[in-house]
Amino acid sequence: MGQQSMSIGWIGAGRMGFQLATRLLTAGYDVAVYNRTKAKAEPLSALGATIVDSPADLAGRDLVFSMVSANKDLEEVMLGSGGLLTADNAPRYIADSSTVSMEASEKIRAAATAKGSEFLATPVSGNPAVIEAGKLTVAVSGPRSAFDAVEPVLAHFGRGVTYVGEGEAARLVKIAHNVMLGVVTQSLAEITVLAEQGGVSREAFLNFLNDSVMGSVFTRYKSPAFANLDFAPTFTMPLLQKDFDLGLDAANNLGVSMPIAQATRDIVADEVKLGNTEQDFATLLLRVATEANVVLSSENSSISDGLETQS
Repeated sequence: MGQQSMSIGWIGAGRMGFQLATRLLTAGYDVAVYNRTKAKAEPLSALGATIVDSPADLAGRDLVFSMVSANKDLEEVMLGSGGLLTADNAPRYIADSSTVSMEASEKIRAAATAKGSEFLATPVSGNPAVIEAGKLTVAVSGPRSAFDAVEPVLAHFGRGVTYVGEGEAARLVKIAHNVMLGVVTQSLAEITVLAEQGGVSREAFLNFLNDSVMGSVFTRYKSPAFANLDFAPTFTMPLLQKDFDLGLDAANNLGVSMPIAQATRDIVADEVKLGNTEQDFATLLLRVATEANVVLSSENSSISDGLETQS
């Protein structure tokens, strides 16, 4: 594909950021990348990326994305020493794809506006496997004019880009999404163990569920983990607990009762206290099985994860 007109900066080359930057490079964009551990970003240079030493080195780009782990990390790459918004100039657009609080986002939005940048919250739904399959989705909030300008770039992330409103609306959408992610996984674990205790294999139950109106992209994606007890991390318990806490804090501020979310959050927090911090949050299945005195073993199933690669 030919060279795209908008120059891109990228902050954060973790598992997700690396793949999304790769998609933009493959699409023909001029991309410069900063990562705190420089060596993790350097493989992108083989695809044409420029690797820089600080976020401030990206200030001359048309559009800069950031994808970092937490509130403090976002503040550091934006306002800390060598931060993007400490340079003399600033990008026309900044798009942050981190999962952070609305308060943290508001702080960076105000700083960006003061520098003359238009700031978009662009949190995503998915993981590296979802990116590879071309099924990532993006929620966007901020100035509508900025969204219209940046949407063609975001379209390369996956299959769906949704403008959800002004300000920090996308942060609430993403936090609500991740709360549902945890609640659905806990429920899926409970009913899967119920079926197994009644003599139905996990593979058979999940195939039935996935073919029914209750099936979803997510239940299909988690089916191999449940059937084969493969808990290589896509999203860990500490990260899920963080998002539950953000969601319940938002619920408290907005006067919304969320008893099921609270109960699930407490289960997740207990798993973290017990040291379940490195495996995937699908290990909720193991907790339910233990409480039911059910001993699980891998079914060595070829059950599909439902992710057919798309361009």
